[in-house]
Amino acid sequence: MKITQVYIGIGSNIDKLKNIDGCLANLKKYFRKLDVSPIYQSKAIGMEGEDFYNLVVKFETSLSLEDVELKLREIEYNFGRKRNQIPHSPRTLDIDLLLYGDFISKKNNIPRDDITKYSFVLKPLYDLEPNLIHPVESIKISALWEKFDTTKQPLKHVTETFHKYTESNV
Repeated sequence: MKITQVYIGIGSNIDKLKNIDGCLANLKKYFRKLDVSPIYQSKAIGMEGEDFYNLVVKFETSLSLEDVELKLREIEYNFGRKRNQIPHSPRTLDIDLLLYGDFISKKNNIPRDDITKYSFVLKPLYDLEPNLIHPVESIKISALWEKFDTTKQPLKHVTETFHKYTESNV
């Protein structure tokens, strides 16, 4: 049975802390050991609305890519996310599969192009795994972060943490 390292991005701009906490509790049921990045606040991009809270979570799984995606969609659905809602509208929960091992697929957008486009994805990924090599860019996440122009996408560190979901609290 092959074990794959998975990285997901989580965002919310409706009942942010409650929805992120619930999301992590659900992820813990499926994937047990979670590594959770700090949370960052960012402006909503491409829409009006409250600022988003964003973080990245790492876990290992023997599930297929398709099964991981199904679990993530199920969690979103349980928190009121509808896949047919208006694009760029407020979100109770937005979960994006960023990396599935070193798998590359344009069809599945893996690795997710948001990693190199948005500070709210790249910075928490950097916090978790600075030495990880991006499968397409073939450079470390730390190098991507060092050259990222943060002036256009400022982030604010949120002091709330979710360490209760990390390994030391299993």
